[in-house]
Amino acid sequence: MPGTDAQGGPDTTGAGRETADENDAALMRSIIQRIATGPELSKDISRDEARRGMRLVLDGAVDPVRAAVFLIALRMKRETDDENLGLLDAVLETTDTVTAPVDEVVDLSDPYNGFNRNLPVSAFLPAVLAACGVPAISHGVESMGPKFGATHHRVLAASGARVDRAMDEIGSRLSDPDVGWAYCDQSVFNARLHALAELRSLIVKRPALTTVEVMAGPMRGRRRTHVVTGYVHKPYAAIYTMLARCAGFDSALIVRGIEGGIIPSLRQGAKVWAYNGEGEERDADISPDEVGIAQTVRAVPLPEGVEGYRRKSDETGGEVDGVAIAEAAARAGLDALDGAPGPARDSLVYGAALILRHVGRARRLNEAADLVRTVIDDGRARARFRHP
Repeated sequence: MPGTDAQGGPDTTGAGRETADENDAALMRSIIQRIATGPELSKDISRDEARRGMRLVLDGAVDPVRAAVFLIALRMKRETDDENLGLLDAVLETTDTVTAPVDEVVDLSDPYNGFNRNLPVSAFLPAVLAACGVPAISHGVESMGPKFGATHHRVLAASGARVDRAMDEIGSRLSDPDVGWAYCDQSVFNARLHALAELRSLIVKRPALTTVEVMAGPMRGRRRTHVVTGYVHKPYAAIYTMLARCAGFDSALIVRGIEGGIIPSLRQGAKVWAYNGEGEERDADISPDEVGIAQTVRAVPLPEGVEGYRRKSDETGGEVDGVAIAEAAARAGLDALDGAPGPARDSLVYGAALILRHVGRARRLNEAADLVRTVIDDGRARARFRHP
């Protein structure tokens, strides 16, 4: 049994600590023995075991080799709902969550490993939404494997925006009537999770953690918080709505978007999933025609001279220049905020319109799109973005 100190409390040194270390090692050994036994013999673990295993990884309490095996073995055997929920429990426990002094917050979660096939302008959506009267944040990291693409962090930094704000400062920006938007970096709201970036790069393939980290929800509204994220493969729509409910989001909008992002194709129909409150999940087909968009491209194309996606480097990212893509995306996004026509502006109109309708600021997509075009054309969105 655990030892006690002189005051009768748990002994956190000596034999007591050794016993705890031994128990941690035994737990992780047991988990790995079950989840990493091949496609036919691997066994599932419980939600609590997944949570405890993830906490050991986040706390640095297990060998990096075992930590890597834990993360990738879950993905390779295909995670169960309970395992995903357990991982999310651990992420939520270690996230610095702050309630902003505003009633409502929209949380935008694009893929943390970024984009490498197009110019992502979704990093400008929070400022556009703020100009429409909806406080909004996005969050992510500077760079993450396996894509090492253009992230919100990189695009915003290339645009001259700060990406290192503390959580209390972010809350103040959301309540500022002249701002209303912010970016939260994972290094600020969950340092332990961010510390796994190098290990995740060594793993090469996307670990199970990739699915759940977008649901961290570091900034919440006093009354309601809405999460917006994207997916590519059909099964993940249901997984994300399940995780969103577990994370405590009052509503969720899950978009089948370009490269798994929150902006759908500009030239063909797409599907979105959503829930509000205790209501059931529902799916809907959407089309750019509904917001008056008629594009010949799916997304903002990479300009010539920028090295983006190449199939042979899809996993290693060796030929992807995420910084150059981010710099080009920053230029495209700033031009769009200035009202320049084209796929960048259409992406902001489409993405923001979907969100405004979801949170009840408009009944129809075309009405929401009209509002977005107005705040772009009259300079309000640009002013929000450029506010120091």
